[in-house]
This record gives sequence, C-alpha cells and structure tokens, in this order.
Amino acid sequence: MTYVIAEPCVDVKDKACIEECPVDCIYEGQRSLYIHPDECVDCGACEPVCPVEAIFYEDDTPEEWKDYYKANVEFFDELGSPGGASKLGLIERDHPFVAGLPPMNQGH
Repeated sequence: MTYVIAEPCVDVKDKACIEECPVDCIYEGQRSLYIHPDECVDCGACEPVCPVEAIFYEDDTPEEWKDYYKANVEFFDELGSPGGASKLGLIERDHPFVAGLPPMNQGH
C-alpha cells in the first residue's frame, strides 16, 4: 500500500508535500508530482499539507481518480528506485495518462 497523488495536483505542483516527506519519495514530473510506491513508508505526512487535497491513501482514492494509482506506479518503471527525489530534480516527462490530460484550470 502507498499514497497516490491524483488529478488536483496536475499543473499545480504546490510541493508542500515534498517538504514534509521524511524519506524524499515524492518526485516531480513535468505536470504532476508522483509518490514512489517502493520508497514511500506510508507515514501520511504528505496528505494533510496538500493545499489542493490531491493525496490519498491508495484504497481511499476516489473512484474517478483510480487511474492515478497506476500512473504513480508506472511513472517509475523507467526510473527504477533512485533512492531520493531531491537529487533528480525535475524529471522532464510525465506518465502518458497525465501527459495526455487537457490543461487544468489553476483557479488562481
């Protein structure tokens, strides 16, 4: 089990969650952030600090955003387990599911 970052993060990427994560397992893609399923220790520190409520425990992800679990896992198929997001910085790609989404309204 792991935490999942869903649609509210796309094109927002607030990054408050990155600052809270004690194991540096939240990686930054082009349009969204992703939680590494093997590096996440399920501490839950990221969830309450997300200002757009995009982070869910895997089993609690709303039905309409279930595809984000797969996107979070598959985003790391090529990367493997780098053992920390901060040393990679921005990863110049997204999971195809996220990359194919229309631009999200920022609301700011």
